[in-house]
Amino acid sequence: MSSKLSSKNDLPGKSTAFISVILKGLGQIMLQENSITGLLFLIGIFYGSIAMGFAALLATVCGTAVAYLLKYDHAEINQGLYGFSAALVGVAVMLFLKPVFWSWIIVVIGAVLAAMLQHFFIKRKIPAYTLPFVLVTWLILFVCNLFNSGLFTVSAPAIAEVSDSLTDGFKSFGQVIFQSSLLSGILFFLAVFISSPISALYGLAAAIISAILAFYVSVPINDINLGLYGFNAVLCAIVFAGPKVKDGMWVLISLILALVISLLMLKIGITKLTFPFVLATWVTLFLKNKIFLRKSIAYDK
Repeated sequence: MSSKLSSKNDLPGKSTAFISVILKGLGQIMLQENSITGLLFLIGIFYGSIAMGFAALLATVCGTAVAYLLKYDHAEINQGLYGFSAALVGVAVMLFLKPVFWSWIIVVIGAVLAAMLQHFFIKRKIPAYTLPFVLVTWLILFVCNLFNSGLFTVSAPAIAEVSDSLTDGFKSFGQVIFQSSLLSGILFFLAVFISSPISALYGLAAAIISAILAFYVSVPINDINLGLYGFNAVLCAIVFAGPKVKDGMWVLISLILALVISLLMLKIGITKLTFPFVLATWVTLFLKNKIFLRKSIAYDK
């Protein structure tokens, strides 16, 4: 997940090197190679849920440790590339499953699998983004549903207060890491802004646009107010954010694709996670590269 990286504000000193890598792994959830960003993400997760905070930390440590043990490329490890999908798996497990002993075992196993899948894609130069997290989480949900459905959390549907577009945008930032708190969302936005202001601003704008579009296609207003139809747009925007006007065009295309994919997955009954972001980004990158290739050929002629 390193197509857009910012390495400012690394924690200094050899004694903090491992901590810095762990925090960068958390920062890479939103494509930021920044330890301060990762720290703020962790604080926001702990604010929303103590169990999710510990799960995110444990999973990131496990994913990174496996990368060291299997002697993956140290530059990749230091960028935090083996921590972010693992971290998301950890938080997802605490969202969907009860915080019991077996759930923590699943966090560890899931983190290891996510790191190994990340390596599989990196070695083949495939921009997987959060796909390892999605695949591992789908596998966990499938296996638990098949063999131990009692592990699943039983909770009432979340009810959001009626909010404005800006609030929906901040909540979308929160939902990238499964946090419904407005404060966590604002903290996540600021964490990205510290690392890359343009990425944060594009992410907020994309989330607001996605929420408005979702409203006009009759998505339940409660889901919109929770940020459930903006978080994939946030990630799409961060990937394509840039200073040129055409960057905004690619952000718009990718967020529309992500929304369409989200609606299709809802209709089919598949837990979407960040898969709409991954697929929409792949399609947009394909279109972008194809146009660039055509322009290059035309220029050569």
